[in-house]
Amino acid sequence: MSLTRRQTATALLAVPLALTATPAFAHGGGAGGPRPRTLHIAGDSTAAPKSVDAAPETGWGMAFPFFLARHLRVANHAVNGRSSKSFIDEGRLAALLGGVRPGDLLLVQFGHNDEKTEDPSRGTDPSTTYREYLRQYLREARARRARPVLLTSVERRRFGPDGTARPTHGEYPAAMRALAAEEGVPLLDIQALSLDRWQRLGPDGTLPLFLWLKPGDSPGHPDGAQDNTHFRPSGAVDVARMTARALLDEGVLAARDLRRLDDRVPDEWITWAWPPAPDRLTA
Repeated sequence: MSLTRRQTATALLAVPLALTATPAFAHGGGAGGPRPRTLHIAGDSTAAPKSVDAAPETGWGMAFPFFLARHLRVANHAVNGRSSKSFIDEGRLAALLGGVRPGDLLLVQFGHNDEKTEDPSRGTDPSTTYREYLRQYLREARARRARPVLLTSVERRRFGPDGTARPTHGEYPAAMRALAAEEGVPLLDIQALSLDRWQRLGPDGTLPLFLWLKPGDSPGHPDGAQDNTHFRPSGAVDVARMTARALLDEGVLAARDLRRLDDRVPDEWITWAWPPAPDRLTA
């Protein structure tokens, strides 16, 4: 997940999207009604909201609300290119926490960019600093009587010559699993679940999920793309469904909190935000 010019612009766009999402839900839907419970997402580009110029690239957090009952809300604070470290260092966790209320959930999924140890602004060590930064998310959520949930990183699309899906995240998933056990925090093992899913689909079956495009397929990708990390809408829907089911299986959410777990969610339901444009005319 290198920070290209387009990805950087998308990352900047994600800040106001994330920060404005939570206050909108602070007082519920009706006058004097209870405040809906919110699921806050802290993560990287695999979950992040995307702008229209990045379409059809889609973060799984964009599809996540389709699987949640109407009494739950999502505040997607994930941003392209961030690690457990840089998300904190840039003040993004502090901004997220401003909207957290008792009973909320904080879903934390980092690892892709923590692996970039050549970059001191993002890289962490799985046995030391990665765990230390993750602990900050847990402490801050608990201090606000919210429930933290750890999610191992979704797997990239990588297959061996024999067609076997290969793990790509090194020791980071194991480090998160160990931390979850130490801290008594729910763990959604998305790395293992997605690796199994990619194995069942195979090299050809996974292509429609990832950002593989021919030249001319998308205005935002005029030269096409062969991206084995980021998703098209169908892939984002797949991972969002996987995450929702894991929340149910781990007892974090109840069946009444979820919907459409076995139903088709059309790609057409995905929408992308327009980037800020001061000169855009409005009615």
